[in-house]
Amino acid sequence: MKIQQLSNKTGLSAHTIRFYEKEGLLDARHIKREANNYRNYTDQALARLELIKKFQGIGCSIAELKEIMHHRDNDARSNEEIIVWIRNKMIDVENKKKEYDQMLHTLKWMLEYRVALEKNPKKANLLLASHALNSNN
Repeated sequence: MKIQQLSNKTGLSAHTIRFYEKEGLLDARHIKREANNYRNYTDQALARLELIKKFQGIGCSIAELKEIMHHRDNDARSNEEIIVWIRNKMIDVENKKKEYDQMLHTLKWMLEYRVALEKNPKKANLLLASHALNSNN
């Protein structure tokens, strides 16, 4: 299939697909060159890109994707090693969640302060004083 067909099936842009090829996530098993040098993507490319999307959906970087795909292609990890990787990834996600929760808390405070500043400046001053007091503790 041509890149536009693959793009339509995966929801990835042609640019992204070419980027993955350049990064080595797609190789000769996934792409065949025609006589005119056009790329012809195999069904394996479709499956590979769907897998890549799943891993990116859980926050994997390009470097992690390369490592994961290398290990997968070479059957280089035991089930126990994969379980450890999953547990570590879960810890990473939990840590990011805590960071996002803190950001959200700060944004909510900022919004409350700004709304109060507009509607009730005395309340805004109390919020600011309370926030300063809590920050020092």
